[in-house]
Amino acid sequence: METKQKKRLMWQVPFLALLIIGTVLIIRQQQSEPYQHNTGFVFGTIYNVTYQCPDNLQAEIEAELKKVDLEFSMFNDSSTVARINRGEKVTPGPMYDEVYQLAQTVNRETDGAFDVTVAPLVNAWGFGFKHEQMPTRQQVDSLLKIRNQLDFSAIAKGYGSDVIARLLRRHDIRNFMVEIGGEVVTQGISDKRVPWRIGVTKPTDDSLSVSGELQTVLNVTDIAMATSGNYRNFYYKGGRKYAHTIDPKTGYPVQHSLLSATVLAKDCAVADAYATAFMVMGVERAKTVLERHPELMAYFIYSTPDGQTAVWFSPSVKDKITE
Repeated sequence: METKQKKRLMWQVPFLALLIIGTVLIIRQQQSEPYQHNTGFVFGTIYNVTYQCPDNLQAEIEAELKKVDLEFSMFNDSSTVARINRGEKVTPGPMYDEVYQLAQTVNRETDGAFDVTVAPLVNAWGFGFKHEQMPTRQQVDSLLKIRNQLDFSAIAKGYGSDVIARLLRRHDIRNFMVEIGGEVVTQGISDKRVPWRIGVTKPTDDSLSVSGELQTVLNVTDIAMATSGNYRNFYYKGGRKYAHTIDPKTGYPVQHSLLSATVLAKDCAVADAYATAFMVMGVERAKTVLERHPELMAYFIYSTPDGQTAVWFSPSVKDKITE
């Protein structure tokens, strides 16, 4: 019996040694691989992609972003959405079908608060691609009945981030951060060997986006994050503030206390859509949706009746707050 055990040990020790050496070599290789940093312009905004890889994949990244642009961009007259809005006969591809179905799902789950057919109302209030004068009640009522114009702006950036994350995973890249216009997907660790740190901007009136003051910073990894707010796209008229979030049911800009909604989810398109919907719904109605969807996490910044700023966040977000 002892002889058999000795023979077994004689085989196990070299195997374990090789396993340990192999593991150390893999770790060293991963640590020595550089982080690439790519940036560019897409969907009318800036993208930033940071990933650990010996090769620069910017050409592939931009090729994937071009595919998303050709489906959903409101800036591209040749996009699928632009052609549909012009009444052309179009056969949508898999990307379009995926995002459209997700938009319909979020629409149902939020009682219509997320609506990709709200574009004419957004334009009428001067927040879209046509800057018209403030609409009358009759014009709003008329536009509420016309839902033949699509606008995926509130989900396309998040979906684009998902698409690039998928590309990086296909290359077996384990550490990365993808950000398109503030919509983020992270995996693994940063080049500082710590979880990715993502800031949530303080919602001060900043239409030129020059403030950049942060409300908090979250340690996040293996998750997607999107933020929607009314503190950058707004205007004052007749002493009243009009923000760009339009309630699809009333046709008017929302008037409630929620200033900023940050959502964390498995996919960025999901986070993007729900963040927009929550800005329509307000804090309390949004909480009811979160109760039904424990897979979602949220960080809300809102104004109190006395004009102060307060925050509410899902209990699972607490451990992610760093400052």
